[in-house]
Amino acid sequence: MAITKTTFGTLPDGREAALYTLQNANGTTLEVTDYGCRIHRLLVKDRAGQLGDMVLGHRTLPEYFGANFHGALVGRYANRIGKAQFCLDGKAYPLAKNDGENSLHGGPGGYHQVLWQAETEDGTDPKITFTHVSPDGDEGFPGTLEMRVTYTLTADDSLSIEYTGTSDKATPFNLTNHSFFNLSGDPQGKIFDTTLQINADMVTDVTDDLIPTGELKPVAGGPLDFTASKPLGQDMFADDHLMQVCGGYDHNFCVRGEGFRKFAEAYEPVSGRVMEVWSDLPGVQLYTFNKLKDPWVGKDGQPMQPHTAFCLETQFYPDSPNQKDFPFAFLTPGVPFTTKTVYRFSVRS
Repeated sequence: MAITKTTFGTLPDGREAALYTLQNANGTTLEVTDYGCRIHRLLVKDRAGQLGDMVLGHRTLPEYFGANFHGALVGRYANRIGKAQFCLDGKAYPLAKNDGENSLHGGPGGYHQVLWQAETEDGTDPKITFTHVSPDGDEGFPGTLEMRVTYTLTADDSLSIEYTGTSDKATPFNLTNHSFFNLSGDPQGKIFDTTLQINADMVTDVTDDLIPTGELKPVAGGPLDFTASKPLGQDMFADDHLMQVCGGYDHNFCVRGEGFRKFAEAYEPVSGRVMEVWSDLPGVQLYTFNKLKDPWVGKDGQPMQPHTAFCLETQFYPDSPNQKDFPFAFLTPGVPFTTKTVYRFSVRS
């Protein structure tokens, strides 16, 4: 119903980054910047009809620079690739390392650092489409990759994200959005009472540096069991080795079924807000903002605190290019691949 554009800030090379505001007839509002296709604000009403910001973020553009994934689109391969390399057709491809010996979210120069081209389309379901061409060899990945990412704010208060990639060489392609959600609208509020249900019976078993072993581990009866809705804080500090290492949840859940389907549902009891996650991908990473390596300051001007947000990042499983039994395929040269994820918002009385 309405789209506006303002200047958000200036990059070190002098280019200007813009901030786009999309709003539907209900007042639901999405603010995104072309720097990293970041979701800067997402305003959704609570059960009393009051708008609140669903995502953590920063006040200024420079605060998003560097190894900061808040609200960003990440890739060329979201999550981790073990030992920062993979083999394809008998050739090894070393990647940029930015997570110990591993590659994380496409490397230090990943797409969260890119100034994308933007085009808007107003209407009942306002949308913005970002495009970018990633050159052959970018962060070590093969192939010139043309990408198109469309954010649509629908009339029923859903945020739809559609990703399309076409490469001239076989290459991994696994984009996701890395928004940190707090459905209370309070960036300082802990998420312990937010309930979550995930349609997954298994998680990928991983080493202490979160690289999959290739095995899938059942969740039934343990702290990773979200097959029935439960508060995030109920088992967040369970006597589980990996959860102790992580300081909370940082796990890839293997979602049941195939095709476009419901992945998860989160509910915040005080505000009444509900967020459903739908996608056609195999997995989703649950991360509960466990440890802050940097002294980040939020949009409220206050230092960010651990466990004040959660991420639900739809994705192919971590390290899939090195795991022959995981559901994954490299892009076929010249053949577009498209995937869609939808975050649906509503209220419960």
